[in-house]
Amino acid sequence: MIRSLWISASGMEAQTLNIDVISNNLANVNTTGFKRSRADFQDLLYQTLRPAGASSSLGTQVPTGIELGQGARAVAVQKLFLQGDYQKTENELDLAIEGDGFFQVIKPNGEMAYTRSGALKLDSQGRLVTSDGFPIAPEITIPADTEKINIGSDGLVSVKLAGQESFTELGSIELVNFPNPSGLSSIGRNLYERTGASGDPVAGTPGQDGLGTIAQGYLEMSNVSIMEEMVNMIIAQRAYEVNSKAMQTADEMMRLASNVKR
Repeated sequence: MIRSLWISASGMEAQTLNIDVISNNLANVNTTGFKRSRADFQDLLYQTLRPAGASSSLGTQVPTGIELGQGARAVAVQKLFLQGDYQKTENELDLAIEGDGFFQVIKPNGEMAYTRSGALKLDSQGRLVTSDGFPIAPEITIPADTEKINIGSDGLVSVKLAGQESFTELGSIELVNFPNPSGLSSIGRNLYERTGASGDPVAGTPGQDGLGTIAQGYLEMSNVSIMEEMVNMIIAQRAYEVNSKAMQTADEMMRLASNVKR
């Protein structure tokens, strides 16, 4: 009977982590460029009391055995890089990626990070930066006398300066992609870092080599579906509840067994 207590406990622990993942998804329902996560589970080791195919006392072969599972555990929390909805902002520094790819961001320590959030700003030097002041790579500096900024679907940045009729090209925004985006490490601030599982970043021009294009004046919103997360929360809550009921039942059966002598 002790076995069932530990099995139920493992199920409750797994569902607790599931609720944690769902809660984080719901907390970021309005976070620009956020990608929802999903917890993956697997069953634990099995105790074989009678193997399938064993010979019985009657000289026949047992068609099915007796295997008792030891519960469940979480094995992964996977990021789902599905496209989020677009929000039109009319802000010329707001960029959305239509398709695959990430913006490159230079962290203060000089290392590279990656993001799907294109809510860019200008810092005191006129550089295109994230909300935390991290410049995008390659760095692009907007002159102080700029009247209009145009960013094409291919990432080409051009500006119209005061007193000029035509646009002046300043550079291009590159995108990168990974062989396994789900292997990226989330570090907060809408940023990801490469890992051995994600593979090396492959940079390119937006719209080429499988990379998405850039839409100026739009933001990609979170891909979290409130309805889906609420359904998942109900399922996780009921799974937690039924595991607790199994634990209570096992405890009651142990109590009855201990009171047989009385």
